[in-house]
Amino acid sequence: MVRPRRYDHVLRVADLAARIAVNNGLDEQRAYAAGILHDIARDLPDDELLRLAPPECAIDAAHPLALHGRAARTLLTRWGYRDGVVLEAVEDHTTGPRGGNDVSACVYIADVSEPGRGVNADIRELALHDLTAALERAIVSKVTYLQGKGIQVHPRTLRAYHALPCSAHPTPTSTTGFPTPGA
Repeated sequence: MVRPRRYDHVLRVADLAARIAVNNGLDEQRAYAAGILHDIARDLPDDELLRLAPPECAIDAAHPLALHGRAARTLLTRWGYRDGVVLEAVEDHTTGPRGGNDVSACVYIADVSEPGRGVNADIRELALHDLTAALERAIVSKVTYLQGKGIQVHPRTLRAYHALPCSAHPTPTSTTGFPTPGA
């Protein structure tokens, strides 16, 4: 269901998610499965993404690509896939883990730091021995990147960001998750 270049990315994410899981004493098979499945809806047209995952907010409606994690979960569920841990990891890979699902953390980190992206090598290396610190850094990196580009941050990502310990935040933030003016 994905183009060849995306398939290469999917394989790298699955391999890295499994390696992160093993190094952190987590379920390698679930991490690999979630990595393989995470982008199954990534190359679907916008109208199909909107049909499979109706928008929850204005960002979803304006940028249907943000829905590909939820759309993938919908497809997998319709096809009879039932592993809730993997399904949640697939859904959350675009916006950040909701907490308590270490497989979701492995896939989120692997997706933002797999070697083919050419960025976030520090996060990738950190994840091999400190999953929590790597997840914090990955979420902060994503929010900082989006804010730096003037792109609105998805509410689910902001919830993940605000759930981080205060020490993980790079600058003081307002209640919206955006840096406080003058900070």
